[in-house]
Parts: sequence; structure tokens; C-alpha cells
Amino acid sequence: MRVGPRSSLAAVAVTVGDALRRHGIHAVLTGGACASLYTHGAYQSRDMDFIVAGAVTQPGLDRAMASVGFHRSGDRYVHPQVLFYVEFPRGPLAIGDDYQIVPVTRSTAAGRALVLSATDSCRDRLAAFYHWNDRQSLDVAVSIARRNRIDRSHWRNGFKGSHSAVDFFRCRQHRSFARRPVHACADSQRYIDHVLEFARLWQRAGDLHSHAARRYR
Repeated sequence: MRVGPRSSLAAVAVTVGDALRRHGIHAVLTGGACASLYTHGAYQSRDMDFIVAGAVTQPGLDRAMASVGFHRSGDRYVHPQVLFYVEFPRGPLAIGDDYQIVPVTRSTAAGRALVLSATDSCRDRLAAFYHWNDRQSLDVAVSIARRNRIDRSHWRNGFKGSHSAVDFFRCRQHRSFARRPVHACADSQRYIDHVLEFARLWQRAGDLHSHAARRYR
């Protein structure tokens, strides 16, 4: 499938992921672009980060990207008719010190692409908040949790520590609480509680790898 000026981020991301798959490249969509899929466009990102697993040559990557109209420009791939660009951050695929990440397949009319699960995308945005004190990433994590079924048990694996994220929510400084009372939607509150629990555990994680921090810029 070709992309153009009117193509959405979701359509472009799946088109690129499908092209990589067809060229034998195992690549997983992560970061803000993946979060955009799970917020149904409420959050937008201009860059698409794919983490590649396994060996791939630069010419092979160039051919795969050229098949959908992207060409390499410095450390990214751009398209003459598309606002979004693609980057391939260094792997391996991980969230903090958790390397047991199992991607899911997203299938649309544009093709099939590997992406983080909703749970892992939420964790990924919380990681961005943790590393960079990026409040927008916290907004996005809550938005993902409100709109998707989150695997609560998975959050318990491998994390320990502080409570600054929980304090941030509880002081009602977060925009989602400013819009309406928390009790207005019990189901949403249940998901937010899940985010709060994970945020509390995540904030204590003191053994995160330095390479992970670069990924969440």
C-alpha cells in the first residue's frame, strides 16, 4: 500500500511495518507512534520508532523502506509526501530492565505490523515519564489505560520503589481529573488505579539500564 499527504499516522505506521515484514525484517513499533494507536489519535507523534530484532543490513533496510516511498536522510527515513518520519533506535526491544517483551500483530487494510501491546505501550510511556520527567508521557499512559484492556498482572513483574507519580495523580494536577470527577466513570477509574499501581512500582526501579534512557527521548 502506498501512502500520501492524507495518510494517518496509524496507516503509515502499519504500511511501514508491513513492508519491513515482507522484506524479512522483524521490527516492532514502539514509542509515541505506538501510543498514538492506542489512544485512537488523541495523542499524535511525528516520528515512528521501530526496534529491529536480528541482523539486518543497511541496504536491506533501505530497500524495504524504498518499497513504500521512504528514503534515508541522515539517521531517519523520510517520505516526500508524508509528514511522519521513521527512525530505528538501537535495540534490543526492552522496557527498562524488562527484556521479555512480546509484541502483538496489528492488522488493518494497510497490512500487518508488529507493535507493542497496549500494556507495554502504557509501560513505555510511564518509562518516558520516569526518565525525563515528561508529564505528557504520563498523560498518554493514562489515556492508553482508559481506552484499552491492560494486563495488570504483567505490571507486577520486575519493578520496585518511590511514590512521586502517585502523588502527582492524587494532587489532581493531572488534566484527566480536571475535566471531570474521577467517580464519573467507574470503569475508567479502575484502569487509572492500574496505572497508579504500576507508577508506584516503576518509580522505585533503580537498576534501569542507561541505554533504555536514550530510547525514551
